[in-house]
Parts: sequence; structure tokens; C-alpha cells
Amino acid sequence: MKHNNLFSNTKIKDKTFNNRYVVAPMTRISADQDGRANETMQKYYERYAKGGFSAIISEGIYIDESYSQGYDDQPGLAKDEHVQAWKPVVDAVHSHDSLMIAQLMHAGGQSQGNAYTDETISSSDIPPKGEQLGFYGGSGPFQTPKAMTEQDIELVKDAFVQSATRAKEAGFDGVEIHGANGYLLDQFLTDYLNHREDQYGGSKENRLRIVLEIIESIRKAVGPDFMVGIRISQIKVADPDHKWAEGENEAEYIFSQLGKSALDYIHITDGDATNSAFGENTRTLAQAAKDFGKLPVIANGKLGDPEKAEKLLEEHQADLVSLGTSALANPDLPNKVRKGMDLNEFDFEKILLPQAKVKDLELQMDIVQ
Repeated sequence: MKHNNLFSNTKIKDKTFNNRYVVAPMTRISADQDGRANETMQKYYERYAKGGFSAIISEGIYIDESYSQGYDDQPGLAKDEHVQAWKPVVDAVHSHDSLMIAQLMHAGGQSQGNAYTDETISSSDIPPKGEQLGFYGGSGPFQTPKAMTEQDIELVKDAFVQSATRAKEAGFDGVEIHGANGYLLDQFLTDYLNHREDQYGGSKENRLRIVLEIIESIRKAVGPDFMVGIRISQIKVADPDHKWAEGENEAEYIFSQLGKSALDYIHITDGDATNSAFGENTRTLAQAAKDFGKLPVIANGKLGDPEKAEKLLEEHQADLVSLGTSALANPDLPNKVRKGMDLNEFDFEKILLPQAKVKDLELQMDIVQ
């Protein structure tokens, strides 16, 4: 076979990935207004399983009925009704021998739509750079968030834990903690957004503290056999050029600490996963995660070209690749690649219009099985 690495299987915990293709988490804003997953979402996720992806990571799921929601019509795992709504979605994915992982997300100061409050919270009272995303219903600059108290931090940690246990109850194969792209946990990690003077601010050791505490608390709650991963990036929704201040040295600290934690994998995302992440002739972010974290790595960032993805795996920079826009354009991409078929180009206007306008078109796309 031409792409031997892409179509080999691998294991994380006791879960077998039938190939190295994973659907990346993507905001789709198609849940019911109260956060329940629905039939449209079931069909949306099931088509990736039909199309040959070994695993699917859900869109970011909000974790409480307070500050965590980031977008209108985002799904939640904040109460029992959400658990019951997710079960048929997960069952549909499992029926095609694919795994499903729930990405747990707190939007923090990057929230632009929340059914439970008009306020936002963050590590400090500093708004994110840039402006809200128009194609996800936002407009104008982000509001100034409320700086979190220690009580707020404890409530957020508990919400992550409770949401993880709900994901396990709903039948997910694991959870992924969203620590990337400028959302709350990344706001703690980011020096210019975190001006705290307590144990959660200042040094990189303090800024990573909340992440490590959440990992350990989730592991204690879900037990040793449930898959727990994290998504990490330098780039942000509202600051796509951001780099860690200490470059590769900061990467070494972050990934080595994550590797010593109770995590099972690290999922990195970059503008292009094959590019040097810290300046010319430095490691890629995936390679840094692999070298310093010593855990299985999922790489994300312009890896829709199978030759490019195969090379990344061949060079042992990652163990799996996750696809976003390439998967939207080709929900059957693994099956197409296996059969040597041409891939569709991603069309921003068609795919990223408000979900209500395109969901019927998306779900009618032919799937190669």
C-alpha cells in the first residue's frame, strides 16, 4: 500500500485506532439552543465514521451552565439532558467501528455567545486581541472579562471534572481538554493575558498549574482506563501569529510537564504542522511534543495532502493526524485516499456559512464507503 503509515493501526490506552486519520474538533454551532446534541449532529458525525476516519474528536463542548459557553448553539455536557442527547451520536459513530472523543472547552474571555450570562471571565481582566468571528455569529471586539477569583478557578476545575464524567456516561471513548486556540486554559498559559500575582500567574510554572490540576482531577474521577488527552497550540483564534515567549525552551517545559501527568496523548495544532514552530531550523510543534512529552501525538495543521501526512508519520513527528477543513470538504477522505481517488478542495463560502444555511447540503454529500 502506498500510504503504509497512514493506514496502519495504533493504540492509545486500550482503544484501537484503525488508521491514523482523526477528525479534528471544529465549531459547528448546530446544537439545540439549550445545548442538546440533535439528529443533524448525529448525521454530521456519523458520515465521518462512514468515510473511514478511525476517530472523531467532537467540536468544543461547554462544561457548565455559567461562563464556559463560547458560541450560540454550541453543544454542552453540563447536565444529564446533555448526556442523553449525546448517546445516539456516539452510538452512531461506534456503529461504524470509529472512536469518539469529547473535547471539553471553556471559552473564557473569548466567548462571543452564552445562553447563561452576558459576562465573560478569564485569568485577568484583559480582552483577547482581534475581533469576534462573524461566521460564528459574533461581531466587534471581545468584551473585557472579569478576572477570576480563586473560587472561580475551583468552580471551573470542578466543571471540567463533572463534564468528563458525563462524557464517560454518554459513551465517549475519551475526553480531550481544550488548552489551545486562545480559550480559557490557553488564556492562563499566555503571558500577555495572564497578569495574576497568585499561584496561577507570573512564571510559566504557575501559568501551567491550572491545566495540570485539571488533568489530575479528571483522571481521578474517570479512572485509569478512560482516555484523557489535551489540545495545545501557540496560535489563537484572535491571534494567529502568537509564539511562546521563551520559544523552544517554553515548549520543553510545557510538554515535559504534560508528559509526566496522567494524560494519554497530546494534540497539537499549528498553521502548518510541518513548519518550524519556534523560528528557522527549529522543531515543529509536533516534534517538540513528541520529543519532550514522550506521549502519543496527534498533529493538526494543513495535513490534508496524504503525502505530507505520511511523511510526518514516517519521520516519527506524530502518531496520528487530525484534519479540519480537509475533512469538511471530504468527509470520506480516508476511504478516498485508500482507493486513490481525487480529493475535493475546501470551499470556505460553502462550508463555513452559518450552519443553518448549509447543513442540509452538507448531509446530502455522497460518502465513499
